[in-house]
Amino acid sequence: MLFNMVKRFAIMAVAVPLAAAGARKLSERLEAKRGPSRGTRALRQGADFLGGLRGQQKKKRRFAW
Repeated sequence: MLFNMVKRFAIMAVAVPLAAAGARKLSERLEAKRGPSRGTRALRQGADFLGGLRGQQKKKRRFAW
């Protein structure tokens, strides 16, 4: 059980950010070469989604209590 938790942590801490960075870099290179398209937009949105998985931020409160 402990091994599974460590494995899951390693995937979330290393593999997901690397995949997001790779998708973003690929999207930028394709856009520079061929111009914007649906595919490059999907890659960028996927990278944003993966980046959001890692950094679950607290909701901002309306009033600072």
